[in-house]
Amino acid sequence: MPLSPSDLPGISHVADTIRLATAPVFLLAGVGAFLNLCASRLARIIDRTRVVEDLITRTYGADHDRYVHEIRTLDRRINIVNFAILQGVIGACLICLVVILLFANQMFENRLDTTIALLFIGAMVAMATGFMTFIVETRISSAVIRVRNEILYHKAEDKNK
Repeated sequence: MPLSPSDLPGISHVADTIRLATAPVFLLAGVGAFLNLCASRLARIIDRTRVVEDLITRTYGADHDRYVHEIRTLDRRINIVNFAILQGVIGACLICLVVILLFANQMFENRLDTTIALLFIGAMVAMATGFMTFIVETRISSAVIRVRNEILYHKAEDKNK
């Protein structure tokens, strides 16, 4: 069934809306990559936590105290990464709402512009918070994982003595 000339303005509006929605959809791909990175990091932290939990039960003295400190830091890092993931998911959901409302905006004769703008701002705030939280976690990770001096400056014992 061929299109009539009266159908073209409606199709033109839909095409314009699809063009507008393309940028947020690509943004979702970036958010997905960020969430994947956070989930991978969380998995590695959890793996290390399991190892340290086992070590805590088998050590005493200074080593035990060091592992207790490490497990507390790991627990803090788990919470921080979970918060970064939460912010990423909130940002992704808000971006999805932006895309949905871009199409609804065409149906309601451009009455949702302010709502769309506010949702997009909210998505960017959520993502920025997620990124800032992620950098905090990486800084904590870097600060905690230091090679001890006794290992750095350990000299092999001379077996010929």
